Amino acid sequence: MEAPEWMTRAHALGTSIMAVQFNGGVVLGADSRTSTGSYVANRVTDKIAEVSSHIYCCRSGSAADTQAITGIVKYELEMLEMELGQPGEVTQAAHMFRKMCFDYREQLSAGIIVAGWDKRNGGQVYCIPLGGMLVRQPFSIGGSGSTYIYGYCDSAFKEGMTRDECEQFVVNALSLAMSRDGSSGGIIRLVTIDESGVARRTLTGKEIPTFYEG
Repeated sequence: MEAPEWMTRAHALGTSIMAVQFNGGVVLGADSRTSTGSYVANRVTDKIAEVSSHIYCCRSGSAADTQAITGIVKYELEMLEMELGQPGEVTQAAHMFRKMCFDYREQLSAGIIVAGWDKRNGGQVYCIPLGGMLVRQPFSIGGSGSTYIYGYCDSAFKEGMTRDECEQFVVNALSLAMSRDGSSGGIIRLVTIDESGVARRTLTGKEIPTFYEG
């Protein structure tokens, strides 16, 4: 007798992730659903991982692959910071992720968004999609839920948004993605990074806005 699909499929972050740059920092956001085929393996996964004190990443793809890559890059960046005697820069972390994702592109299923703040360039958002390309963008979306919100993001994003506007933009976009994408859901996690540090926020239940679902 064959085992059911949910017992044999790898854990995947069928997901909705995004990051937005504002004047002075960045906002990262993600849903919290981890699926194994059609089975929801975890309703409250944290898909926003710390890379350094002012750099975080959003993970999509294989849960195991993205956790492994993030751990390796975090270690390498810590070594670099000790050698240089100063905090690592966002672009350095992004290029480390790019190298891992590109060098092992045939073995890995990993889409990463790297975002953070440093003294040289301020807030920055970098996208590393499947295959290991690296692109800096004012905002980036990823995961299976992102296909439902390209139109909304293109129309709602504007240059020079404030921190509060960016946070609301991320919340609205993720809410729309979660309502349409069966592989996204759960709660919304936000991480805001600027010169003063990192602020985490979680939205649950009625805190998550709702939209027309006809």
